Amino acid sequence: MATLHKYIGFVIVSAFGVMFLWGLVAFILKREPNQWWWRLLAALQVILIVQLGAGLTLLALGRTRPLLHYAYGAVFPAVVLVGAHVIARGLDDEEADAWKVFAAASFFLFGLTLRALTTGLGLP
Repeated sequence: MATLHKYIGFVIVSAFGVMFLWGLVAFILKREPNQWWWRLLAALQVILIVQLGAGLTLLALGRTRPLLHYAYGAVFPAVVLVGAHVIARGLDDEEADAWKVFAAASFFLFGLTLRALTTGLGLP
């Protein structure tokens, strides 16, 4: 289970990095990302929930990590995602601009999940 949790962590960090770069390129080219970008976002949200379940299972089995690991891996990403959903829904032109909110959120989610991964691996 711990190995699976670690590899899912690598996937999450990498995918948020891809989402941010994809959004940045789309912004520079003044084009909206295609439907695959939105599918990646949806898949990542589901994977984060699966990762949370794996982490809670490991915690229940006695495999503890520093408090920062839990904060950066679950609490802060949840806050960023909920905030992004709220902001995106409140936009005047939600269809045209919501992707920009999630592209910016992906930048923060990349950093947060990377920090969760490094604390989970015991790196400084």
